[in-house]
Amino acid sequence: MKRKDTFLIGIVVGIVVLVVVAFVVAMMRPEPTFQPETTPEGVAHNYLLALRQGDLARAYGYLDPELPGFPATLELFTRDISSYTSGLEMNQSSSSWEVLSSTVTNNQATVNVRQTYFSQGGLFGSGQYSSTFVMSLVRDAPEANWKLTGADRYWAWCWNETEGCN
Repeated sequence: MKRKDTFLIGIVVGIVVLVVVAFVVAMMRPEPTFQPETTPEGVAHNYLLALRQGDLARAYGYLDPELPGFPATLELFTRDISSYTSGLEMNQSSSSWEVLSSTVTNNQATVNVRQTYFSQGGLFGSGQYSSTFVMSLVRDAPEANWKLTGADRYWAWCWNETEGCN
């Protein structure tokens, strides 16, 4: 009988240790930080991170002011991003994203981003799935900053229309 109790205690202690290790690993994960704005990947990353953190002024600064429907003020940008996209829903921790690759041709670039969604459905019902989307950027000159001109997500389609968003 004593041997079974020792075995059971060993199992319980092992489970507790695994839970503590998992908790420590999750808590020590580094917070995302802004990247240098000298590359299209950095600008795409920073735009998404600014949206996630609710820094809409910073996100607004990454838009190309030459867009046909460029929102003239931060207030219009805020209205557009909340009305026409799910951009402000990035504050939820149910998804993450990572910049996968970019293609640069002269002063134009496309950046591929993978977004991973996490679902929780109990102990054995959790899952995740991923999808990719593209962000387009441009710069005026070889030494100029990259600016966003379009994206499949976290973008108001009306910014690319001459009438803008109404």
